[in-house]
Amino acid sequence: MKTIGLIGGMSWESSACYYRLINEATKRRLGGHHSARSVMYTVDFAEVEEMQQAGDWDRAGHMLGNAARNLERGGADMIVLCTNTMHLVSDQIADAVEIPFLHIADATAEAIKARHVGAVGLLGTRFTMEKDFYRARLTDVHGLRVIVPEEPDRTTVHDVIYNELVHGRIERSSHAALTRVIDALIEGGAEGVVLGCTELGLLIGEDDVSVPLFDTTRIHAEHAVEMSLGPASRITP
Repeated sequence: MKTIGLIGGMSWESSACYYRLINEATKRRLGGHHSARSVMYTVDFAEVEEMQQAGDWDRAGHMLGNAARNLERGGADMIVLCTNTMHLVSDQIADAVEIPFLHIADATAEAIKARHVGAVGLLGTRFTMEKDFYRARLTDVHGLRVIVPEEPDRTTVHDVIYNELVHGRIERSSHAALTRVIDALIEGGAEGVVLGCTELGLLIGEDDVSVPLFDTTRIHAEHAVEMSLGPASRITP
């Protein structure tokens, strides 16, 4: 079993989900009293959020690169960044270490293609929905078509994430709003929906969507377990 290095704290709500999902998947594979070998380095999300708002991505990349180096020194065999948005600085993180960096969009794309889905709706923070770092990886590297919500729906999704989900708040009104946004994406041609924020799975589940739902938190966590235990651990998302 290889040791999974987790960069968490963005937010701690989703990091807690990663820890649970990784250990659940490990126990499903190995049974008994088994749990995953892991090391987590947690940053202060308030500092990261300030950098996001200021557009200071270089400083954020330096911070998370340092986190990755600390994990490598602590015995990690791979790096998992427990957030979608901060994959904007994934190159800086990957360059900071000698061990593999498991990109969330790559794991998600493989899960999408395994379901023979070619066009997906993407929900996430404004940064994830509007910048190219995530969409371009899905389109240019993996050949998928990506559809994002129109305004004001992008603002609605972003605000639900930052004002509610990262604080652990689950609101029925927000559930209704996001299912409406998802319905619009499906009407616009989405054959599946990507929950491209690691907190969105707290609010939206498979029963809320009429097409395949790709929860990036679960997919990424289970991919990490596969890399820890070997290819025989393949888990269907």
